[in-house]
Amino acid sequence: MVPIAHVAKYYGKYFLSLANKEIDLDSDTLKVMLCSSSYVPDQDTHRYKSDVTNEITGTGYTAGGATLSSVVSAYTGASNLWSLDAADVQWTGATFTARVAVLYDATPASDSTRPLIGYILFDADIPVTSSTFTVAWDASGIATMTVS
Repeated sequence: MVPIAHVAKYYGKYFLSLANKEIDLDSDTLKVMLCSSSYVPDQDTHRYKSDVTNEITGTGYTAGGATLSSVVSAYTGASNLWSLDAADVQWTGATFTARVAVLYDATPASDSTRPLIGYILFDADIPVTSSTFTVAWDASGIATMTVS
């Protein structure tokens, strides 16, 4: 794992997809895919996987990304905090360069209906050569939101 600063954000239309029952965090298959620096996330207009461009290719990486395991969506009343969490994701024996990690719901049948959730924009390209590339989620979860 290469420690590097990053910016993590929700796609704005993720909340619209939730409200329209396009995502079921308890039962749908969530994935994280990696993109090159040529992909520029648009927090306000990108809604589906088909809006994402420049997915990486390389040894140890499969198109579409990796499936999240141990996904938990939880609400804590005492702190009014909702969180989404899962096990960290690893690509072993990997040789590629990534700049953006994109989280999306892979359950719908086509990329044009697979809702985006959020993304992590690394401060620099992260190259890996015949090694393990890890997306390590924050200790508080992949995503949190205070309900107030």
